[in-house]
Amino acid sequence: MNPNFQLAAIILQAISSLSIGGGLIFAAYQFYHARKAQHVANFTKLVELQMSLRRMRVENPKLANVYTDDVRNLHGEDEIRHYFFNLMQLSLFEIAWYSHEHGQLSDEYFESWVKRFRVIAAEDSFRRMMANPSMKILHDGFQTYAQTFLEEKRGAGKA
Repeated sequence: MNPNFQLAAIILQAISSLSIGGGLIFAAYQFYHARKAQHVANFTKLVELQMSLRRMRVENPKLANVYTDDVRNLHGEDEIRHYFFNLMQLSLFEIAWYSHEHGQLSDEYFESWVKRFRVIAAEDSFRRMMANPSMKILHDGFQTYAQTFLEEKRGAGKA
């Protein structure tokens, strides 16, 4: 058999094998990112469902009394509305934070959320909501992150 033909056959087999290997690696990469996107979507849906329950309490504060821990230290319908409205704001930011943590939200866009959240976190009604020991279901990492905004304000007040 012609040596040039054998060399060409080996080169074509190598290219074919590398192509298949590259395709498998690319497919694994795509599956990984699809799984990450689904993970973020599942988290977002859970937070959205939680936010729906909070919206119900803003619209009808009497529903907040179903669970006594939800209204601990809250007096009157306006306080309940303010509390749950602030929790809704927090939920939106939690989705943005989680999406950013998992590479689903760009740094630039997330920073615009951070700027707005700093303004919200400085509000007295938001600070009262965060200080209230009532149950707040938040991602533990987000809870720690959100606390840093309250610390920033405290530190700025001391200076």
